[in-house]
Amino acid sequence: MDSSGSGAFDPAAYLADLSVLLPHARGHATPWALTAGLVAILRAHLAGLGPDYRIDGEIAIHRQAAIEPHAVIKPPCVVGPGCFVGSFAYLRGGVFLADGAAVGPSVEVKSSILLKGAKIAHLSFVGDSLIGSGVNIEAGAMLANHRNERAEKEISVAIDGVKRRTGVEKFGALVGDRSRIGANAVLAPGTILAPDSIVARLALVDQDDGAPAR
Repeated sequence: MDSSGSGAFDPAAYLADLSVLLPHARGHATPWALTAGLVAILRAHLAGLGPDYRIDGEIAIHRQAAIEPHAVIKPPCVVGPGCFVGSFAYLRGGVFLADGAAVGPSVEVKSSILLKGAKIAHLSFVGDSLIGSGVNIEAGAMLANHRNERAEKEISVAIDGVKRRTGVEKFGALVGDRSRIGANAVLAPGTILAPDSIVARLALVDQDDGAPAR
């Protein structure tokens, strides 16, 4: 990955199934380019869906998915087979739920991808993030997507010990396959977690120390 977005991003290092489940995601150089372009990606993906989906405008819900009452789903959105969306959940800004993904009651998901079997428990927020297969996010966790506390809003990330600029002001986290995020944990904007990472309950993960990025 590179700060300008011109370098290659190999999602397989973090999200093994991404290019298979969402082929239109290929070619996006960075995770933050992918979340920023998710609306266009989903619109292209919607055009290829078959009769197994109920499609209303730009909202596609698989016939084997379960949507509880009072959930709010804004277009574009794809909810795959075996998915669950709980009461009062709020999906907006372009959301993709792969097979078996679950969004609990009163969870907000914005401009994000959840791959196979990823689960977000109740009262959590996930913004502008990529969530790998088998990830479990416990109740009350916050994957923040904006540096509200700083005058300089551009988000930086730390990759292989090198801090890099993203050029964007909205990006949450890249959470690798099978990771575990504990209840009431907070992932600061720009968090990059390798597969099988564990974040303790009540923990704060902030990989940006505020020093200048290149």
